[in-house]
Amino acid sequence: MQKLRVRYAKRGRLRFTSHRDVARAFERALRRAGVPMAYSQGFSPHPKISWIGAAPTGVASEAEYVEVQLVTAVEPAALAAALDEALPPGLDVLEVVVAGHGSLAERVDAAEWLVELPGITEERLREAVGRLLAAESVMVSRKTKDGSREIDVRPALIRVEVGEPAVGRPAVGIDMPPGAGPCGILTMVVRQTTPAVRPDDVLSALRVAAALDLPVPAKATRLAQGRLDDGEAVGALSDPLAQDRAASAG
Repeated sequence: MQKLRVRYAKRGRLRFTSHRDVARAFERALRRAGVPMAYSQGFSPHPKISWIGAAPTGVASEAEYVEVQLVTAVEPAALAAALDEALPPGLDVLEVVVAGHGSLAERVDAAEWLVELPGITEERLREAVGRLLAAESVMVSRKTKDGSREIDVRPALIRVEVGEPAVGRPAVGIDMPPGAGPCGILTMVVRQTTPAVRPDDVLSALRVAAALDLPVPAKATRLAQGRLDDGEAVGALSDPLAQDRAASAG
């Protein structure tokens, strides 16, 4: 049995697709591509697929991860090409590696986000971010199927900056047409907590801490997932597939 780890992107209109629909699309694509999947035992067998921290509905991503188990070994590059061809445009396979030792989930404890805020000037956004970071606690209310839940957003924020993402990050593009007005750009690293703090929670925290009201909905894109680096760079994330590449190369 072979285990492979897949990094894929969720782009364009597909960002509005729920995780359940993404999972169904992957299962159909795996069958269409003829991938020799391993299946669970029991009355209703299902393919052995494990999802790592799926992005919320309405959010784009350049760093989604899924593990698949096969009954026959395949070449990762060949599977990447076949799976990408079978998936709908907007679900794009970026990399496939053979899984090494250790759990992929244990290599992820934070995410880096880029949020585009049309109609918000950079000056106003900087002021709002400053007030948010100066607060020790910022409580927001999130609607759930069981009612409202209060979440403290501030402890999860490792780094929040105004401006373009760091060099080397994927270019996600800005949807604002020329002459459409200001568009604030927010980049941030958010630690995984329970419950998880999502981009819309951070925007709610900006409204609570600095009365920042958005004239139109924001667009959020996950740029990276990984483990927080203990080095000097605040909010630097390690690549969760780096160990697997090294093991394959060795």
